[in-house]
Amino acid sequence: MSLSNKQQRFLKSKAHHLKPLVIVGNHGVTDALIDETDIVLETHELIKIRVNAETREDRDRMLQHIISATGAFFVQMIGHVGIIYRARKKNPAIHLPAA
Repeated sequence: MSLSNKQQRFLKSKAHHLKPLVIVGNHGVTDALIDETDIVLETHELIKIRVNAETREDRDRMLQHIISATGAFFVQMIGHVGIIYRARKKNPAIHLPAA
């Protein structure tokens, strides 16, 4: 399943004011970073991730690795900052519009 354009626009508007909660540093994507991202997603559902990598391909690869490891959905990537979404298992706070 992926997000529709309408759902992506909705999530982008919700994420506009957010600050990055997860920062991928020099060590890249580690198991500890995946675990922390999983916890942050369960708490906030919609988060920004700052990926400090040299090339666009590296940033995209790191963000895709995080998304696949956490079961999240890609919303947007601007520069070094990516937005991802995953609904809480119990009592989701963000209700997506119908596709």
